[in-house]
Amino acid sequence: MATVYFYIRTSKKTDPTKKINVRVRFYHGKKINLYAKSGLEVLPGHFSNETHTINKQARYVDKDKDKQYLDKLEATIIGAYKALKEPPTSEWLNTVIDKYRFPDKYKEKKMTLFEFFQSVIDNLDHRINQKTDKQISYQSKREFHVTFGYLKEYAKSRGKKIDFKDIDLDFYNDFIKYLKSRNLAQNTIGKKIRFLKIVLNQATDRGINTNLAFKSKRFKAIAEETDNIYLSLSELDKIQNLDLSNKPKLDRVRDLFLIGCWTGLRFSDWHKVRPENIENGFITLKQQKTNKPVVIPIHPPVENILNKYEGNLPRPISNQKFNEYLKEVARMTDFKEAITKQFTRGGKLETTIKPKWQMISTHTARRSFATNMYKAGIPSITIMAVTGHRTESAFLKYIKVTPQEHAEKMRDMWLNNGSHLKVAK
Repeated sequence: MATVYFYIRTSKKTDPTKKINVRVRFYHGKKINLYAKSGLEVLPGHFSNETHTINKQARYVDKDKDKQYLDKLEATIIGAYKALKEPPTSEWLNTVIDKYRFPDKYKEKKMTLFEFFQSVIDNLDHRINQKTDKQISYQSKREFHVTFGYLKEYAKSRGKKIDFKDIDLDFYNDFIKYLKSRNLAQNTIGKKIRFLKIVLNQATDRGINTNLAFKSKRFKAIAEETDNIYLSLSELDKIQNLDLSNKPKLDRVRDLFLIGCWTGLRFSDWHKVRPENIENGFITLKQQKTNKPVVIPIHPPVENILNKYEGNLPRPISNQKFNEYLKEVARMTDFKEAITKQFTRGGKLETTIKPKWQMISTHTARRSFATNMYKAGIPSITIMAVTGHRTESAFLKYIKVTPQEHAEKMRDMWLNNGSHLKVAK
């Protein structure tokens, strides 16, 4: 049985008018025998080594307080030992006593919102996407930095500190008002709210934040549908037939872009298409973003490009540089159609008109794939298996089909199936 007893060391030279340390002995069987100082000092005559506690005959003001100190310390040491899962050491015993004497010293410091946000950023290189079990993307890491930057600027502009307790609907409305004053687009503002909520959820899970106002339905990441473009089958043919034999950089960019247009793969997956991923007319690989496998039939344009590079596609350059070259390819293809785009910036609706070639980017490839496949009559659920959309409602927002095209698609299906209505005579 584990035992704690207290004692003092005295000798003929011990001064009875000076306080000395009460010492601790902790032992259990023959293998555990530890010593430490209790932190309590008493006059030699006030302590009994026979009863291992304060002398009953002692008469002084703090007698009951000192006895209570030792009684509680004994219970604390025994309790800590019972919870221990490894053999105790002298360091362990001294730590238990120190925690007993100075509990505030061991209390976990309450982190502020800004301290916690900074800790999240400091650990981004070790952060794992729970959906994919992989490290989060560079874009997500950057968004944490940018969101924190705006939050600090907002606090400075309002002349006050912002902590967890301040994150309520009033803060939400005022923060959005501030972001609008920075002339940010509505979807950009929504992304800042979304990443702020990620941090707040993490702080809540760890017990650091107890204010749940941010979970209100009104505390939402605002978003609006944008007028993004896609390229039709005839436009893809124009890009494919463009002679770029004397411009090898643009030639590679064009080919990789067409791979995206005919496979629906994200830019981050284009470099993954290798001979080992191709079998029996299908491309099979795991998508980087979702970590889910996808199987895609090889369309003739894709087969031609794969043959051109002997199955090893060129590695794509940075997204920014790729988009720059891609716009040059689109300009050379003569995509001059004027495109009107409306979006909300700074709380105001803006309209821009640009030639189509200026609006083409790597993401146009996936959007073109999804839209062209949908217009071809392929069921949404089949296309979604490639694009990774989880709901049909999200998918239908993603594709770019006009109301007129929807109507024509329905009419063509009726005619092809012979199920169109006939006027009764």
